[in-house]
Amino acid sequence: MQPLDQEQLVRAIRLRERAALAAALNLLDDKRPASRSSAITLLTKLQAGQSKNNSRLIGITGPPGAGKSSLTAALISVWRQRGLSVGVLAVDPSSPISGGALLGDRLRMKTSSEDDGVFVRSLACRGQFGGLSAEVWPMSLVMLAAFDITLIETVGVGQREIDVADMCDTTCYVAQPGSGDSVQFLKAGILEVPHILVVNKEDMGAVARRTLSELGAAMSREHNEGNWTVPVLSASATKGSGIEALADVMEKHHSVLREQNLIEQRRHHYQGKWILKRLHEEFGSNGLTRLGGVDSTLDQLQTHSSTLFEQYEALRQRLL
Repeated sequence: MQPLDQEQLVRAIRLRERAALAAALNLLDDKRPASRSSAITLLTKLQAGQSKNNSRLIGITGPPGAGKSSLTAALISVWRQRGLSVGVLAVDPSSPISGGALLGDRLRMKTSSEDDGVFVRSLACRGQFGGLSAEVWPMSLVMLAAFDITLIETVGVGQREIDVADMCDTTCYVAQPGSGDSVQFLKAGILEVPHILVVNKEDMGAVARRTLSELGAAMSREHNEGNWTVPVLSASATKGSGIEALADVMEKHHSVLREQNLIEQRRHHYQGKWILKRLHEEFGSNGLTRLGGVDSTLDQLQTHSSTLFEQYEALRQRLL
């Protein structure tokens, strides 16, 4: 297969061609200067007019063993029955040797490889504080250009995975019945950020009902963003129960965000934070001070309509 030029690649991505999607994601993962230049051009073309589409960015997080991958696979089945295309970025723990993803969600998610309406990519978290590697946001922009729903499933290895709540339009926390993790997450304040809570494995019976009751009673149900009351749901990915209701609530939250014109605002805000985090990693606090400080730079980024890498490279060049 001959390499596609940028215009052909953009068209192929929007048509959800697997080879084009894989090529674009690989390009974003390539740190060589020539690849970075191509990635800037690609994202500029993909982000043009992207705010006008109705694509959804959904995050799934929660402790290990809660059944996030099984729940994701069940949601994909429901969404496909509703005629929606789905792209998944499944963030796995990193190998300390190769840096690659260890668990391989593409193997755990029982979705058809012949279904062109579904595309799953496993990514390594690469030890990033916050649970998401730097590549996840740019890759999400590619997926949003191609799919009705882009879903980020996080690695689930600790209490620091709050990046996903900042990044996604809708964040769903999956609780494990009877594990005690939910209480710890409440104490850590992690459960203040998701828009939806779901207790998976309701087929476990009494222990699942007790966890559902504890979460419903212990947490504040009013979300700090928009007019939204956080629902606490029960589901079983294994039995397929509660999945339709969960998909309905996710759609309802998206509708609320659209009605309040919050989606584009959220994405601009996270894009600014992503840029500042990368600049801090490269230039330190002194670099951000030279730009005018964190708050001032963030405000400037959110008032400009430039694409991700255009903004990032412009600030890098100022510091260089």
